[in-house]
Amino acid sequence: MGTLGYTILTLSVLGVLCAMILYVVARKFRVYEDPRIDDVEKMLPGANCGGCGYAGCRQFATELVKSDDISSLFCPVGGEAVMKRVGEYLGKSAPEREPMVAVLRCNGTCANRPRGNVYDGARSCAVEASLYAGETACPFGCLGKGDCVAVCAFDALHMDPQTGLPVVDQEKCTACGACVRTCPKSLFELRKKGPRGLRVYVSCMNRDKGAVARKSCSVACIGCGKCVKACPFDAITLQNNLAYIDFNKCKLCRKCVPECPTGAIWAVNFPQLKPVQTEKAAAADDAQS
Repeated sequence: MGTLGYTILTLSVLGVLCAMILYVVARKFRVYEDPRIDDVEKMLPGANCGGCGYAGCRQFATELVKSDDISSLFCPVGGEAVMKRVGEYLGKSAPEREPMVAVLRCNGTCANRPRGNVYDGARSCAVEASLYAGETACPFGCLGKGDCVAVCAFDALHMDPQTGLPVVDQEKCTACGACVRTCPKSLFELRKKGPRGLRVYVSCMNRDKGAVARKSCSVACIGCGKCVKACPFDAITLQNNLAYIDFNKCKLCRKCVPECPTGAIWAVNFPQLKPVQTEKAAAADDAQS
């Protein structure tokens, strides 16, 4: 056998040995993965938005398969329909939750909260918030640079050039929470979407005392407590000069709305109420005429 033959034989033996070693190592260190994970991942929306609390749909699918109880796990993008499908496939009880939507708790528009200075730095709320309070006298208000718009993967947020504030499209919003985590002022909140989209909430996060808050923004909550007294369901609390409406207790009666002297309480998607003229007001109109 010549040199060429010995070389071929040696390489062949080495190839077989390497293949056997790789086989043994692969068997020994093999990580078993439940094949159902692939099926569950395909059922999920594939948004990888992190709204479920996990890094992506793959990790969430793994947790769904491994967990005996999935009642605390929920995909906000897919909603109940997807979770029900996953639950039926895995033979587990799927969680039921009311649809949620992101709301901006700030009504500091250009008209309500005039600018006192001009920020001339990077167009980023995070950067601006790290440098100073903002362009207005309200240190709690929206900075208007659109960080929330940039992180929204569902095109549910847009900046309104007239107001200088972001606007949430409730039909596109999936309540993934990206805007909540991104806003450096913590102005976004996930609330129940409500029947027919009806919601009542305080559109303000100013915690200054009344006179200071009103001076910095004409529609700021001044912590007067009138809404607290007007609520028959104990749904409103007052803390740090700021009112908050608990959406789990709120019955959407709107008795608090007319009590707010600054208009800080918003009633969203309700039909426009026709103004009712009292006898006193009618008499005053007659006297003027």
